[in-house]
Amino acid sequence: MSAASIALFTSDLRVHDNPVLHAAAKGTGGVVPLFVLDDGVRAAGFDVPNRRAFLADCLADLDEALRARGGRLVVRTGDVVEETARAAAEADARDVHVAGGVSGYAHRREERLRRALEADGRRLHVHDAVVTALAPGEVTPAGKDHFAVFTPYFRRWQAERHRDVLRAPRRVQVPEAAGSGPVPRRRDVSGVSPGLAAGGEVEGRRRATAWMGAPLRRYAQGQDDLAGDATSRLSPHLHFGTLSAVELVRRAREAGGDGDGGEAFVRQLAWRDFHHQVLAARPAAAHTDYRARYDRWRRDEQEAEAWRAGRTGYPIVDAAMRQLAHEGWMHNRARLLTASFLTKTLYLDWRLGAAHFLSLLVDGDLANNQLNWQWAAGTGTDTRPNRVLNPLAQAKRFDADGAYVRRWVPELADVPGLEGGAVHQPWKLKPAAARAKADYPDPVIDLADGLARFKQARGLE
Repeated sequence: MSAASIALFTSDLRVHDNPVLHAAAKGTGGVVPLFVLDDGVRAAGFDVPNRRAFLADCLADLDEALRARGGRLVVRTGDVVEETARAAAEADARDVHVAGGVSGYAHRREERLRRALEADGRRLHVHDAVVTALAPGEVTPAGKDHFAVFTPYFRRWQAERHRDVLRAPRRVQVPEAAGSGPVPRRRDVSGVSPGLAAGGEVEGRRRATAWMGAPLRRYAQGQDDLAGDATSRLSPHLHFGTLSAVELVRRAREAGGDGDGGEAFVRQLAWRDFHHQVLAARPAAAHTDYRARYDRWRRDEQEAEAWRAGRTGYPIVDAAMRQLAHEGWMHNRARLLTASFLTKTLYLDWRLGAAHFLSLLVDGDLANNQLNWQWAAGTGTDTRPNRVLNPLAQAKRFDADGAYVRRWVPELADVPGLEGGAVHQPWKLKPAAARAKADYPDPVIDLADGLARFKQARGLE
């Protein structure tokens, strides 16, 4: 009988198409499906209520899936390296399997794990293309370690053969010696956004199956419609790994055929991979400018708090920020316009906005959150770094009738007009009594003034 192995779950909380679990379960000596509630993640501030609650759903679902196959999830709390080494010793496991990560923390964790395990005569196996569809570094431009521009990356990404989709194991045998703490429960988490979605692989696969029909085919036409809510909402499941990016690419290509919707959705999955390969090559981009613009960001806590609270006086911005607070999630178009407003109209540091997003977003992924913020701020990979998204123009294009604003800014729900002009510019309401009745703040800044200040700061005039 061969020695046991450990499948160390991180951002891959699923049994379907999981190379980590697949490899660990191959032997006849049993497998320890291990998840460590990592002190390092908590110390870094990433263990926030919305993600903690979603994680609890994911772990409970994973435990059920493993029990249906004769196994169970082993949960430990503490330092991930110490707990993994301890679990390996208890089960006499020779091999530990884990998904490759891209952050500086993931790199350090991997190196610490390797040293600790080798000191005990054990081996660490790091598996690529578990969290992403294509592993970071799988494709690179000549003479460089990563792509800095998306379009050439996407061409190579499309041409590359992705790995095969793996079946879920039929049986998982867990050694009796593998002791476990309790599986966390969502109901024990406080401070959760009231509209937070449910987590877990079963829920993720249900959503994915529903998405792979008519919604996918309509995606290219409706992806920016704020009120239409025509995006997949699968990002939390990709972040926690309850869905496989490899499997989603394959299913989208099969379901979408040659249609624009399937292509547009696959492009978004590639955009996610793009940011992962940037961060893998440049881990410091999580907190420093990827491309320095030598900004001297303003410091104005009053304006920053108005932005966080959804009280800027620009309804489309405020609607988006309130959706974030209520759901722990925000429409992608809304993320772009709120980030542009903070960094270019208010000229406040992108790190301030990125930190607020990470405090609430259930899909708060370091690579995608930080690098999308840098893209919006013009310090990232955008080839037009000084573009400014005018919130009124964005509202006219993507919330023409004001339905999104009326949903999330109830003070303006009764503003008349089927077209969104009045609801997007409530400071123009007449008479004055109508404005007062709305109980909504005046704009924190004039857009023209903000634009002029940004251009001057960037040396554009």
